[in-house]
Amino acid sequence: MASGSASDPSLNGVSSTPDENEYPSGFPQSICDEVPKDKYLCSNCNNVLNKARQTVCGHRYCLACVNWLVRNNKDLVCTKCKGEDSNVESDTSVLTPNQFFNDVAINKEILDLKVHCANQGCPWRSTLKNFEDHQSQCEYALIPCNIGCGIMVQRKTLATHLESGCPNNKTACPSCTSVLTPRELQKHVCPSSGDKKTAKTDKKQKNNQPANSKKKEPCIFSDVGCPFKGNPDKVKEHESCSHAGHLQLLLDVTRALQRTLNSATERVYQDSPVFLEPGPNGSSLAPQADGDIETDGGDPGVSDKAFSLHDDQVELAAGQQLDALQQKVQVIENIISALNREVEKTQISVVAMNRDHCNSQQIIQHLEATVAELQQRLVRKDILISSLQQSISAQQDVSYDGTFYWRVCDVSQKQREAANSQKISQYSPAFYTARYGFKVCLRLYLNGDGAGKGSHISLFFVIMKGEYDPILSWPFKHKVTFFLLDQNQREHVIDAFRPDLSSMSFHQPVSDMNVASGCPLFFPLKKLRSPKHAYCKDDTIYIKCVVDTSS
Repeated sequence: MASGSASDPSLNGVSSTPDENEYPSGFPQSICDEVPKDKYLCSNCNNVLNKARQTVCGHRYCLACVNWLVRNNKDLVCTKCKGEDSNVESDTSVLTPNQFFNDVAINKEILDLKVHCANQGCPWRSTLKNFEDHQSQCEYALIPCNIGCGIMVQRKTLATHLESGCPNNKTACPSCTSVLTPRELQKHVCPSSGDKKTAKTDKKQKNNQPANSKKKEPCIFSDVGCPFKGNPDKVKEHESCSHAGHLQLLLDVTRALQRTLNSATERVYQDSPVFLEPGPNGSSLAPQADGDIETDGGDPGVSDKAFSLHDDQVELAAGQQLDALQQKVQVIENIISALNREVEKTQISVVAMNRDHCNSQQIIQHLEATVAELQQRLVRKDILISSLQQSISAQQDVSYDGTFYWRVCDVSQKQREAANSQKISQYSPAFYTARYGFKVCLRLYLNGDGAGKGSHISLFFVIMKGEYDPILSWPFKHKVTFFLLDQNQREHVIDAFRPDLSSMSFHQPVSDMNVASGCPLFFPLKKLRSPKHAYCKDDTIYIKCVVDTSS
């Protein structure tokens, strides 16, 4: 069964050696009313997940299993991934502490599972969220005897075990130092003084014997039955995480002491009255003690002595019981004081942690705002850089003498895009007929346009709106010559035209550019990859345009 009070340490800073009190597993499947789904099971212990953690590869583990696996494996590989493929070496399958994440959604589903108590005879049923609280106070749970006899008893029968069955429940007689059970102490009569000296000598010798060195320190609550042992760091961590269990042990011992005190008080009242029974010939007999003292009416001194001896025994037994109870009460008071101090320390730590958490949240919010602002600046800078790059690229390709060379790459892909109507045409960079002349560009249809669509490459001349248009002579009337260059320098394709002065394509632009005009049947597509010529080489063509400004 999974421990109900398992701590939730972080995955960093855990010790390198497992402790004997660790139990890395989740809740047993047997407590569920229905068979749990696979997504609720731990990939390591196959129990119902306790504080589920999800890996980057999508599998889930209990928090305690994660701590145990990380601590005991140098190169940890997800057991589920390894089971699916023994040769797996994926980055997501090799696990480190920062690759486990708290799975809040699955934890909520698991805590709503219907469960029942696994302790025999217990009728409790509820949801898993209440299981741990029930386990800490279930009357049917088996717990170790709180004074260390090693016997496991049900919580509800602990008081009966302490009173009648525990071999370690013994008290030293304050007079002769004899160690006796509660029942033996009621009937105990101190031995002679010689026996007292012998008992004291034996006790002194026993105390002088060298004690076995203890490898592990006990919990401060070991006097009330806590069995935890470990090194000082583990003991300190245990004491800070087990307040509920320690309070339950204190409550059990207090109840047992209360019942013992009530029982001892009743016995004292029952034994105190002395009744004289009439004997033969009018004599009176007192109750016989261990010495079988018998008196008659002829010797009143002997009778008084018997009554006095009986009273002394009753008072001695009651006094021994009260001394033992006072010692145990004092121990419990000391433990409660220590527990109160620990609670106060915990409360102070919680307040400090809350304060640190608030400060951290403020810092995080400030950093998030700073990061958002920097991201906006970065976007603006990226836009500015892109614009500058375009401007620089445009400046590099600008020609001011009316002659322009255009290199067109990836012709095959661009032809397919044109044929599929994804991008039917493309514009060249702008160039000028003179330093302060007309601003123009070319428009290319690799799958043809108009009369040449699907059969020819169409090439058009476009007049753009320029900076010096107001001082130029309109309409545009210069001869334009197109070249498709043979990269083997054998036979270039040449086509020329003169502007139609009545066409609006050659008048001063009123928008960014005029309607293109040129050669729709510039070059047949079937000749583009002719083996005799190299019009298209390495999937690239070169187009030349010359504007004759002398005409």
